[in-house]
Amino acid sequence: MRIGVLAVQGAFAEHIAMLQKLDAEPFEIRQKRDLEQPFDGLILPGGESTTMGKLLRELGLLEDLRMRIAQGLPVLGTCAGLILLAEKIANDAHTYFGTLPVTVQRNSYGRQLGSFSKTADIKGIGPFPLVFIRAPSIEAMGVGVEVLAEIDGKAAGVRYGNQIGVAFHPELTGNAAVHQLFLQRIEDSKI
Repeated sequence: MRIGVLAVQGAFAEHIAMLQKLDAEPFEIRQKRDLEQPFDGLILPGGESTTMGKLLRELGLLEDLRMRIAQGLPVLGTCAGLILLAEKIANDAHTYFGTLPVTVQRNSYGRQLGSFSKTADIKGIGPFPLVFIRAPSIEAMGVGVEVLAEIDGKAAGVRYGNQIGVAFHPELTGNAAVHQLFLQRIEDSKI
């Protein structure tokens, strides 16, 4: 299974390592020609969403990837990746892909020094260590959005059709269960 990992900025190397651990075939998406090869899914890593969004536009990747996601390409967005997917960003007038019907707020759990980890249940996985680094929160959800994980009474992970968006960093835990859930979702969509 070939998985494209957006590699313009952020924690893409950690996602690649997780996918390799699961015997998937990851490759880096850095420029438009990287989209010429077929792939089964996409990961949007954590990092700086404003920088990623700017680079996606400058590199000509934004509209092509938005179209593929809208047409059903399975995608996992973590932290900044969730912001890229969100239909609305509460504390920003800009949006990026806008394919996931949620409203998020940047840096909702504090700045870099306020980073923390907390164990919570993820639907289909069970207890999992949620690592929050300058994390967004999910403030509102549209019809059909399924909550996968909650922290402090707020959704921290959601699924909507072909899209999984989480406010935390599963790639930093050493636990590949979220990536396995994503790969299983891709397998199930092929049946």
